[in-house]
Amino acid sequence: MQRATMVGTPAERPDEWELVAALRAGDEAAFLELVGRYHRSVVRVARAYLGSDAAAEDVAQEAWLGVLKGIDAFEGRCSVKTWIFRIAVYCAKTRRARDGRLVPMSALEEDGEDEPAVDPDRFQPDGARYANNWSRPPEPWAEERLMTSQAAALVKQEIERLPTNQRAVITLRDVEGLDSGEVCEALGLSDGNQRVLLHRARSKVRAALERLMSDGGGR
Repeated sequence: MQRATMVGTPAERPDEWELVAALRAGDEAAFLELVGRYHRSVVRVARAYLGSDAAAEDVAQEAWLGVLKGIDAFEGRCSVKTWIFRIAVYCAKTRRARDGRLVPMSALEEDGEDEPAVDPDRFQPDGARYANNWSRPPEPWAEERLMTSQAAALVKQEIERLPTNQRAVITLRDVEGLDSGEVCEALGLSDGNQRVLLHRARSKVRAALERLMSDGGGR
C-alpha cells in the first residue's frame, strides 16, 4: 500500500513521518518528542476555549491521549501539528460543553459578530468628501516599543478578553504561526469566517496597543 503524501508548510520538520511511524510502532521516545515540541502550544489552544490554566492543562492531557488512540488513523492530509491542534480543539469544546452548567451563561455566549471591528468614528462620515476613509488612521509604532514586557503583557491580556472564536483564531494565527488554511482545518471554519474573526481580533488588540502608546506606555 502506497503511503500518503504528507501535507505541511515549508517549515514542517522533515522527520514528521518518521515520528508518526515510530509512534505507531509504540516508540515512547517518539511520543515524548511530539509532546516536547507541541505541549505548550496545545495548552494555549485549549486555553482559548476554557476559563483557567488548570482546565487547559487537563484538556491537553486528554488531547495527547487522543493522539495516541488516533495515530493509526492519521493520513497526513494536514500537518501533524494541525492534526494535534484539531484534537485539542475538540477536547476543549467537549470540556467546555460538559462544564457549561458550572459557569455563568454569559461566558458561553457566541461571539457578537455585529459589532464594528473598528470604531466608526475613526472614518469620514457619510456625505463627506472622502466618506468611509480614515479620519484618524492608525499610527505606526517604533518596533522597540512593541517589544517591551508591558506591551507583551497587554497583548496577552487583550487576547484573553476576546470572544472565544476570535481568541482561538488569533492564537493559532499570530501566536502559533499557522496559516489560514491550517486554522480553518483545525477549527472547522470557512476561510471567510476565519478572516472576519482574525480581523476583529487583531483590531481589538491593536486598539488596546494604541491606547497604551498614546498614554506614553510601551517604553
